Amino acid sequence: MPKQILKAHKVRLYPNEEQQIFFAKSFGCARFIWNRMLGDKIDHYETTKTTLNNTPAQYKKEFEWLKEVDSLALANVQQNLRAAYNKFFKQGARFPTFKKKGQHDSYTTNNQKGTVAITDSTVKLPKVGHINAKFPSEINGLIKSATISHTPSGKYFVSLLVETIVNELPKTHSNIGIDLGLTDFIVLSDGSKVANPKFLSKLQDKLAREQKILAKRRAVAKADQRKLSESRNYQKQKTKVAKVYEKITNTRKDFLHKLSFNLIKNHDVIAIEDLNVKGMVKNHKLAKAISDSSWSSFTTMLAYKADWYGKQLVKIDRWFPSSKTCSNCNHLLTKAELPLSVRTWGCPSCLQQNDRDINASINILHQGLILAKQSKTVGATGLA
Repeated sequence: MPKQILKAHKVRLYPNEEQQIFFAKSFGCARFIWNRMLGDKIDHYETTKTTLNNTPAQYKKEFEWLKEVDSLALANVQQNLRAAYNKFFKQGARFPTFKKKGQHDSYTTNNQKGTVAITDSTVKLPKVGHINAKFPSEINGLIKSATISHTPSGKYFVSLLVETIVNELPKTHSNIGIDLGLTDFIVLSDGSKVANPKFLSKLQDKLAREQKILAKRRAVAKADQRKLSESRNYQKQKTKVAKVYEKITNTRKDFLHKLSFNLIKNHDVIAIEDLNVKGMVKNHKLAKAISDSSWSSFTTMLAYKADWYGKQLVKIDRWFPSSKTCSNCNHLLTKAELPLSVRTWGCPSCLQQNDRDINASINILHQGLILAKQSKTVGATGLA
Protein backbone atom coordinates (compact mmCIF):
# COMPACT_ATOMS: atom_id res chain seq x y z
CA MET A 1 0.00 0.00 0.00
CA PRO A 2 1.59 3.35 -1.06
CA LYS A 3 2.26 5.88 1.68
CA GLN A 4 3.13 9.58 1.51
CA ILE A 5 6.15 10.50 3.62
CA LEU A 6 8.73 13.25 4.11
CA LYS A 7 12.23 11.99 3.28
CA ALA A 8 15.54 13.84 3.52
CA HIS A 9 18.21 13.46 0.83
CA LYS A 10 21.74 14.65 1.67
CA VAL A 11 23.53 16.02 -1.41
CA ARG A 12 27.16 17.14 -1.71
CA LEU A 13 27.54 20.69 -3.09
CA TYR A 14 30.50 22.18 -4.95
CA PRO A 15 29.93 25.96 -4.78
CA ASN A 16 32.20 28.43 -6.59
CA GLU A 17 33.94 31.22 -4.72
CA GLU A 18 31.04 33.68 -5.06
CA GLN A 19 28.55 31.08 -3.83
CA GLN A 20 30.80 30.21 -0.88
CA ILE A 21 30.82 33.89 0.12
CA PHE A 22 27.02 33.97 -0.03
CA PHE A 23 26.81 30.83 2.13
CA ALA A 24 29.21 32.33 4.67
CA LYS A 25 27.01 35.46 4.87
CA SER A 26 23.89 33.32 5.27
CA PHE A 27 25.42 31.19 8.02
CA GLY A 28 26.57 34.34 9.80
CA CYS A 29 23.21 36.10 9.54
CA ALA A 30 21.32 33.02 10.72
CA ARG A 31 23.67 32.69 13.68
CA PHE A 32 23.44 36.43 14.45
CA ILE A 33 19.63 36.44 14.40
CA TRP A 34 19.46 33.38 16.65
CA ASN A 35 21.88 34.85 19.19
CA ARG A 36 20.35 38.35 19.10
CA MET A 37 16.77 37.12 19.42
CA LEU A 38 17.71 34.69 22.19
CA GLY A 39 19.67 37.35 24.07
CA ASP A 40 16.82 39.85 23.81
CA LYS A 41 14.32 37.22 24.98
CA ILE A 42 16.47 36.48 28.04
CA ASP A 43 16.94 40.17 28.88
CA HIS A 44 13.24 40.92 28.40
CA TYR A 45 12.18 38.05 30.66
CA GLU A 46 14.65 39.05 33.40
CA THR A 47 13.22 42.57 33.33
CA THR A 48 9.49 41.97 32.86
CA LYS A 49 9.01 38.22 33.63
CA THR A 50 7.13 37.97 30.31
CA THR A 51 8.08 36.36 26.99
CA LEU A 52 9.27 38.63 24.17
CA ASN A 53 7.71 37.84 20.78
CA ASN A 54 10.44 39.25 18.55
CA THR A 55 10.88 38.65 14.80
CA PRO A 56 13.81 38.97 12.35
CA ALA A 57 12.05 41.87 10.59
CA GLN A 58 12.55 44.03 13.70
CA TYR A 59 16.34 43.82 13.30
CA LYS A 60 16.59 44.57 9.58
CA LYS A 61 16.17 48.33 10.13
CA GLU A 62 19.19 48.47 12.43
CA PHE A 63 21.25 45.84 10.60
CA GLU A 64 20.60 46.39 6.90
CA TRP A 65 23.08 43.69 5.85
CA LEU A 66 20.49 41.13 6.98
CA LYS A 67 18.58 41.99 3.78
CA GLU A 68 21.41 40.54 1.66
CA VAL A 69 20.49 36.92 2.52
CA ASP A 70 17.40 34.79 1.96
CA SER A 71 14.59 36.13 4.19
CA LEU A 72 13.19 32.61 4.61
CA ALA A 73 16.46 31.55 6.21
CA LEU A 74 15.90 34.13 8.96
CA ALA A 75 12.21 33.23 9.29
CA ASN A 76 13.21 29.60 9.87
CA VAL A 77 15.57 30.71 12.63
CA GLN A 78 12.57 32.29 14.36
CA GLN A 79 10.58 29.06 14.03
CA ASN A 80 13.48 26.94 15.32
CA LEU A 81 13.97 29.22 18.32
CA ARG A 82 10.26 29.06 19.11
CA ALA A 83 10.39 25.26 18.87
CA ALA A 84 13.42 25.16 21.19
CA TYR A 85 11.53 27.26 23.76
CA ASN A 86 8.49 24.97 23.54
CA LYS A 87 10.67 21.89 24.05
CA PHE A 88 12.23 23.52 27.10
CA PHE A 89 8.95 24.51 28.74
CA LYS A 90 6.76 21.57 27.67
CA GLN A 91 9.13 18.61 27.20
CA GLY A 92 11.87 19.33 29.70
CA ALA A 93 14.63 19.77 27.10
CA ARG A 94 17.64 21.96 27.90
CA PHE A 95 17.35 25.74 27.52
CA PRO A 96 18.39 27.12 24.09
CA THR A 97 22.08 28.03 23.91
CA PHE A 98 23.99 30.64 21.91
CA LYS A 99 25.60 29.50 18.64
CA LYS A 100 29.31 29.78 17.87
CA LYS A 101 30.96 30.40 14.51
CA GLY A 102 32.20 27.21 12.88
CA GLN A 103 29.97 24.92 14.93
CA HIS A 104 27.03 23.47 12.98
CA ASP A 105 27.05 26.29 10.39
CA SER A 106 23.76 25.96 8.48
CA TYR A 107 20.58 27.66 7.35
CA THR A 108 17.21 26.45 6.04
CA THR A 109 15.08 27.83 3.23
CA ASN A 110 11.73 26.77 1.79
CA ASN A 111 10.66 25.92 -1.73
CA GLN A 112 8.21 28.51 -2.99
CA LYS A 113 7.01 27.85 -6.54
CA GLY A 114 10.27 26.32 -7.70
CA THR A 115 12.79 28.49 -5.83
CA VAL A 116 14.41 25.23 -4.75
CA ALA A 117 14.89 22.77 -7.61
CA ILE A 118 17.29 20.17 -9.00
CA THR A 119 18.73 19.24 -12.39
CA ASP A 120 20.91 16.26 -13.30
CA SER A 121 23.99 17.94 -11.85
CA THR A 122 22.92 21.06 -9.93
CA VAL A 123 20.78 22.27 -7.06
CA LYS A 124 19.01 25.61 -7.43
CA LEU A 125 18.65 27.74 -4.28
CA PRO A 126 17.13 31.20 -3.65
CA LYS A 127 19.48 34.18 -4.19
CA VAL A 128 22.40 31.94 -5.18
CA GLY A 129 21.21 30.11 -8.29
CA HIS A 130 22.42 26.74 -9.53
CA ILE A 131 25.23 25.02 -7.61
CA ASN A 132 27.16 22.02 -8.87
CA ALA A 133 26.13 18.92 -6.95
CA LYS A 134 26.68 15.18 -6.66
CA PHE A 135 23.53 13.11 -6.03
CA PRO A 136 24.00 9.81 -4.16
CA SER A 137 20.54 8.57 -5.16
CA GLU A 138 17.56 9.49 -7.31
CA ILE A 139 15.24 12.12 -5.86
CA ASN A 140 11.54 11.85 -6.64
CA GLY A 141 8.77 14.01 -5.23
CA LEU A 142 8.01 17.58 -4.20
CA ILE A 143 10.87 19.44 -2.52
CA LYS A 144 9.55 21.18 0.60
CA SER A 145 12.71 22.72 2.06
CA ALA A 146 16.51 22.76 1.85
CA THR A 147 19.05 22.95 4.66
CA ILE A 148 22.52 24.04 3.58
CA SER A 149 25.43 23.15 5.87
CA HIS A 150 29.20 23.52 6.03
CA THR A 151 31.19 20.82 7.83
CA PRO A 152 34.34 21.40 9.90
CA SER A 153 36.26 19.48 7.21
CA GLY A 154 35.30 22.17 4.66
CA LYS A 155 32.57 20.35 2.72
CA TYR A 156 29.20 21.79 1.71
CA PHE A 157 25.96 19.80 1.77
CA VAL A 158 22.27 20.42 1.22
CA SER A 159 19.61 18.28 2.86
CA LEU A 160 16.51 18.29 0.65
CA LEU A 161 13.27 17.47 2.45
CA VAL A 162 11.06 15.80 -0.16
CA GLU A 163 7.41 14.78 -0.04
CA THR A 164 7.41 11.39 -1.75
CA ILE A 165 5.59 8.06 -1.99
CA VAL A 166 6.93 4.76 -0.64
CA ASN A 167 5.42 1.30 -0.93
CA GLU A 168 5.02 -0.91 2.10
CA LEU A 169 7.35 -3.90 2.17
CA PRO A 170 5.78 -7.37 1.83
CA LYS A 171 4.90 -9.21 5.06
CA THR A 172 7.39 -11.92 6.04
CA HIS A 173 5.40 -13.46 8.95
CA SER A 174 8.64 -13.29 10.94
CA ASN A 175 9.13 -11.41 14.22
CA ILE A 176 12.34 -10.61 16.07
CA GLY A 177 13.48 -9.47 19.51
CA ILE A 178 16.61 -7.31 19.90
CA ASP A 179 18.89 -7.04 22.91
CA LEU A 180 21.30 -4.11 22.67
CA GLY A 181 24.82 -4.61 23.92
CA LEU A 182 28.43 -3.40 23.91
CA THR A 183 30.43 -6.56 23.15
CA ASP A 184 27.89 -7.44 20.47
CA PHE A 185 26.01 -4.48 19.01
CA ILE A 186 22.76 -6.46 18.95
CA VAL A 187 21.78 -10.01 19.90
CA LEU A 188 18.67 -11.38 18.16
CA SER A 189 16.07 -13.78 19.44
CA ASP A 190 16.88 -16.21 16.61
CA GLY A 191 20.29 -16.71 18.22
CA SER A 192 22.31 -14.59 15.78
CA LYS A 193 24.61 -11.79 16.91
CA VAL A 194 25.91 -8.65 15.17
CA ALA A 195 29.38 -7.65 16.33
CA ASN A 196 29.96 -4.11 17.57
CA PRO A 197 32.08 -2.34 14.89
CA LYS A 198 33.47 0.13 17.49
CA PHE A 199 34.17 2.80 14.89
CA LEU A 200 35.65 5.28 17.38
CA SER A 201 37.93 2.66 18.94
CA LYS A 202 39.30 1.62 15.54
CA LEU A 203 40.37 5.18 14.72
CA GLN A 204 41.21 6.23 18.28
CA ASP A 205 44.99 6.02 17.77
CA LYS A 206 44.89 8.03 14.54
CA LEU A 207 42.60 10.60 16.15
CA ALA A 208 44.92 10.91 19.14
CA ARG A 209 47.94 11.48 16.86
CA GLU A 210 46.20 14.19 14.85
CA GLN A 211 44.91 15.89 18.02
CA LYS A 212 48.43 15.85 19.51
CA ILE A 213 49.79 17.61 16.41
CA LEU A 214 46.90 20.11 16.63
CA ALA A 215 47.76 20.88 20.25
CA LYS A 216 51.41 21.51 19.30
CA ARG A 217 50.42 23.89 16.49
CA ARG A 218 48.07 25.68 18.87
CA ALA A 219 50.99 26.16 21.29
CA VAL A 220 53.27 27.45 18.50
CA ALA A 221 50.66 30.00 17.37
CA LYS A 222 50.15 31.13 20.97
CA ALA A 223 53.92 31.50 21.49
CA ASP A 224 54.13 33.62 18.32
CA GLN A 225 51.14 35.66 19.55
CA ARG A 226 49.14 34.81 16.42
CA LYS A 227 45.40 34.27 16.30
CA LEU A 228 44.46 30.68 15.57
CA SER A 229 42.29 31.90 12.68
CA GLU A 230 45.43 33.38 11.09
CA SER A 231 47.64 30.30 11.59
CA ARG A 232 47.52 28.29 8.34
CA ASN A 233 49.27 25.26 9.84
CA TYR A 234 46.81 25.16 12.73
CA GLN A 235 43.81 25.44 10.39
CA LYS A 236 45.16 22.68 8.11
CA GLN A 237 45.63 20.36 11.08
CA LYS A 238 42.19 21.27 12.43
CA THR A 239 40.72 20.11 9.12
CA LYS A 240 42.62 16.81 9.38
CA VAL A 241 41.13 16.18 12.83
CA ALA A 242 37.67 17.03 11.51
CA LYS A 243 38.11 14.53 8.66
CA VAL A 244 38.84 11.72 11.13
CA TYR A 245 35.68 12.56 13.08
CA GLU A 246 33.77 12.75 9.81
CA LYS A 247 34.95 9.29 8.76
CA ILE A 248 33.83 7.86 12.11
CA THR A 249 30.40 9.47 11.76
CA ASN A 250 29.88 8.43 8.14
CA THR A 251 30.91 4.79 8.60
CA ARG A 252 28.74 4.51 11.71
CA LYS A 253 25.70 5.97 9.92
CA ASP A 254 26.19 3.67 6.94
CA PHE A 255 26.33 0.63 9.25
CA LEU A 256 23.22 1.69 11.18
CA HIS A 257 21.19 2.45 8.03
CA LYS A 258 22.00 -0.90 6.41
CA LEU A 259 21.37 -2.91 9.58
CA SER A 260 18.08 -1.15 10.44
CA PHE A 261 16.71 -1.55 6.90
CA ASN A 262 17.68 -5.23 6.82
CA LEU A 263 15.77 -5.85 10.06
CA ILE A 264 12.71 -3.94 8.84
CA LYS A 265 12.77 -5.75 5.48
CA ASN A 266 12.93 -9.24 7.01
CA HIS A 267 10.57 -8.92 10.00
CA ASP A 268 7.02 -7.70 10.63
CA VAL A 269 7.27 -6.99 14.38
CA ILE A 270 10.55 -5.79 15.88
CA ALA A 271 10.75 -5.66 19.67
CA ILE A 272 13.53 -3.67 21.36
CA GLU A 273 14.42 -2.32 24.78
CA ASP A 274 13.56 1.30 25.61
CA LEU A 275 16.88 2.16 27.22
CA ASN A 276 17.62 5.32 29.19
CA VAL A 277 20.73 6.21 27.19
CA LYS A 278 21.08 9.69 28.74
CA GLY A 279 21.20 8.13 32.19
CA MET A 280 23.57 5.36 31.13
CA VAL A 281 26.22 7.69 29.67
CA LYS A 282 26.60 9.25 33.12
CA ASN A 283 28.60 6.12 33.93
CA HIS A 284 32.02 7.47 32.91
CA LYS A 285 33.48 3.98 32.52
CA LEU A 286 30.92 3.10 29.83
CA ALA A 287 30.07 6.54 28.39
CA LYS A 288 32.50 6.38 25.43
CA ALA A 289 31.47 2.82 24.47
CA ILE A 290 27.76 3.64 24.71
CA SER A 291 28.14 6.82 22.65
CA ASP A 292 30.16 4.93 20.03
CA SER A 293 27.37 2.34 19.74
CA SER A 294 24.75 5.02 18.94
CA TRP A 295 21.81 3.05 20.31
CA SER A 296 19.52 6.09 20.14
CA SER A 297 20.23 6.69 16.44
CA PHE A 298 19.68 3.00 15.69
CA THR A 299 16.32 2.97 17.49
CA THR A 300 15.25 6.18 15.73
CA MET A 301 16.07 4.64 12.33
CA LEU A 302 14.08 1.51 13.16
CA ALA A 303 11.11 3.66 14.25
CA TYR A 304 10.74 5.79 11.13
CA LYS A 305 11.57 2.96 8.72
CA ALA A 306 8.97 0.72 10.38
CA ASP A 307 6.43 3.52 9.94
CA TRP A 308 7.41 4.04 6.29
CA TYR A 309 7.32 0.41 5.26
CA GLY A 310 4.29 -0.88 7.18
CA LYS A 311 6.12 -2.76 9.93
CA GLN A 312 5.72 -2.48 13.71
CA LEU A 313 8.39 -1.46 16.23
CA VAL A 314 7.52 -2.23 19.85
CA LYS A 315 9.55 -0.73 22.70
CA ILE A 316 9.76 -2.75 25.91
CA ASP A 317 9.76 -1.01 29.29
CA ARG A 318 13.33 -0.41 30.45
CA TRP A 319 12.54 -2.06 33.81
CA PHE A 320 11.35 -5.31 32.23
CA PRO A 321 13.66 -8.07 33.66
CA SER A 322 14.59 -9.56 30.29
CA SER A 323 17.99 -10.89 31.37
CA LYS A 324 16.91 -12.34 34.74
CA THR A 325 13.82 -14.19 33.46
CA CYS A 326 14.15 -17.71 32.06
CA SER A 327 12.72 -17.67 28.53
CA ASN A 328 11.57 -21.28 28.91
CA CYS A 329 9.68 -21.27 32.24
CA ASN A 330 9.60 -17.56 33.31
CA HIS A 331 11.55 -18.27 36.51
CA LEU A 332 12.90 -14.92 37.80
CA LEU A 333 16.35 -14.58 39.35
CA THR A 334 17.36 -11.80 41.72
CA LYS A 335 20.01 -9.22 40.88
CA ALA A 336 22.36 -10.90 43.37
CA GLU A 337 21.89 -14.26 41.62
CA LEU A 338 22.77 -12.80 38.20
CA PRO A 339 25.50 -10.13 38.33
CA LEU A 340 26.62 -8.51 35.07
CA SER A 341 29.77 -10.64 34.96
CA VAL A 342 27.71 -13.83 34.49
CA ARG A 343 27.08 -14.37 30.76
CA THR A 344 25.47 -17.84 30.91
CA TRP A 345 23.29 -19.35 33.60
CA GLY A 346 21.33 -22.49 34.33
CA CYS A 347 17.70 -22.09 35.33
CA PRO A 348 17.17 -23.67 38.80
CA SER A 349 13.54 -24.41 37.87
CA CYS A 350 13.63 -26.04 34.40
CA LEU A 351 17.43 -26.56 34.17
CA GLN A 352 17.65 -24.82 30.78
CA GLN A 353 21.08 -23.34 30.01
CA ASN A 354 20.66 -19.67 29.05
CA ASP A 355 23.00 -17.38 27.16
CA ARG A 356 22.34 -14.13 28.98
CA ASP A 357 21.88 -11.96 25.86
CA ILE A 358 20.02 -14.47 23.67
CA ASN A 359 17.72 -15.25 26.59
CA ALA A 360 17.05 -11.51 27.03
CA SER A 361 16.25 -11.06 23.33
CA ILE A 362 13.78 -13.98 23.41
CA ASN A 363 12.02 -12.47 26.43
CA ILE A 364 11.95 -9.08 24.68
CA LEU A 365 10.30 -10.72 21.66
CA HIS A 366 7.67 -12.48 23.83
CA GLN A 367 6.84 -9.24 25.65
CA GLY A 368 6.85 -7.30 22.37
CA LEU A 369 4.32 -9.66 20.76
CA ILE A 370 2.03 -9.26 23.77
CA LEU A 371 2.22 -5.46 23.53
CA ALA A 372 1.76 -5.57 19.73
CA LYS A 373 -1.38 -7.68 20.13
CA GLN A 374 -2.73 -5.30 22.79
CA SER A 375 -2.02 -2.35 20.50
CA LYS A 376 -3.99 -3.96 17.65
CA THR A 377 -6.87 -4.76 20.00
CA VAL A 378 -7.02 -1.15 21.23
CA GLY A 379 -6.86 0.08 17.64
CA ALA A 380 -9.67 -2.22 16.55
CA THR A 381 -11.78 -1.11 19.52
CA GLY A 382 -11.17 2.52 18.61
CA LEU A 383 -12.28 1.91 15.02
CA ALA A 384 -15.39 0.12 16.21
